[in-house]
Amino acid sequence: MDRVTDLASKKAAVIFTKSTCCMCHSIKSLFYELGASPAIHEVDHDADMEWALRRLGCNPAIPAVFIGGKYVGSARDVISLHVDGSLKQKLIEARAIWF
Repeated sequence: MDRVTDLASKKAAVIFTKSTCCMCHSIKSLFYELGASPAIHEVDHDADMEWALRRLGCNPAIPAVFIGGKYVGSARDVISLHVDGSLKQKLIEARAIWF
């Protein structure tokens, strides 16, 4: 769990993904469209990392999105934030994007 929190706090935006996850790809694309360059951590071959994400409350565990070192949620949560306009503001506040 310490490894997850350490990785999540090293960059303004961090996404834990799997290469075979279509929602992970969509969330990464959304961040890139907004001008963010998130740290991407693939957990395809790291069951311990996925289990640590679950213990932190990430449900579903993948994708797990952190902004400013705080868990924001999974794909559904991120899309909801984007639709209501608050995702961009969170990214600005965390200095993941500049406007």
